[in-house]
Amino acid sequence: MTALTFRFGTMNSSKTANMLMMAWNYRSKGKKILLIKPACDTREADATMIRSRAGQEMKADLILEADVTDISSLIMNMECVLVDEAQFLSIANIDMLRGISMTIPVICYGLRTDYLSRLFPGARRLFEVADTLEEIPTVCVGCSRKAIINAKFLVGEGDIRVVMREGSTELDLGGEDKYQPMCWQCWIEY
Repeated sequence: MTALTFRFGTMNSSKTANMLMMAWNYRSKGKKILLIKPACDTREADATMIRSRAGQEMKADLILEADVTDISSLIMNMECVLVDEAQFLSIANIDMLRGISMTIPVICYGLRTDYLSRLFPGARRLFEVADTLEEIPTVCVGCSRKAIINAKFLVGEGDIRVVMREGSTELDLGGEDKYQPMCWQCWIEY
């Protein structure tokens, strides 16, 4: 069934691990898939690699630049398109994926909001145009409630960690050293 699906969650909700498992399942059955990641995701030394914190990894078939609006030559004979870190895609990228999903399934994985609890532009567009929205839940680092915030921490003197609730909206990549999943109450009270 063709559709555009957005599977979203906070940091550490196993989004990439889920995507890589799906990619492995397709490929183990001899199915052709296109594995995409945005060009701005440069956290890995080898920017073509997609790695989960659980240790799985695969090489991306396409590193997608923000201005790319046509990959039709790459999807010939593909049975599925899987996208990691979809929140970092441009609106034009998402609209292109929307068009592709009319003929083959496109499944995007990513964050819903930034550390200020605001939708990323790519995530916003996916919420507007996706056929299916699926949350991948995880728990708050401070309690056992469902995490909904990607809390950003500033480490001060004496390793005191302060939750940032205001600041720049520029892309600031990082891992557990900088971001943690939190529920709303813990985020407000931290």
